[in-house]
Amino acid sequence: MVACSESLVWELTKRSSSFIKNKNGRTKRSGAVSFSNEPGNVKSLNLFKYSGLANSKAADISCTDDNRASLFVKTASKAHTQPKKGKATIPMNKDFRRVEAAIKKHTQDNYYRKDLNEALLGKWTKVYQANRRAKGTKKPVPTKKGRGNLPK
Repeated sequence: MVACSESLVWELTKRSSSFIKNKNGRTKRSGAVSFSNEPGNVKSLNLFKYSGLANSKAADISCTDDNRASLFVKTASKAHTQPKKGKATIPMNKDFRRVEAAIKKHTQDNYYRKDLNEALLGKWTKVYQANRRAKGTKKPVPTKKGRGNLPK
């Protein structure tokens, strides 16, 4: 693989990638939003800041099949010519606060994409809540019925 700059990769992939999903219209004026479901994209937005393809350093949290979570980290220095070996997946099996500390340790304390720290912690919160609902330890929130249906 030929090494090229991050900005060049972004210019080539920002409009034509198989991961892009466009919603709500066609122009900026009509409120179009462009999502991306590429690996390493924390907020699933088609922006350079969150892109897992264009950035040499990327991080993401995802659910696993057994209702757990894993932290995906794209390494920049190791194996830059071998993309398959340039990724690390770290299982997150502890309780909420320990995983939160582990995420901070792998990103903020390690000088690795400090700008993604809040987005990663927000996504970890949602993944944790979804896994608890899937395991049955937390009951789903009941829907509100309104005022008109009072028992008689």
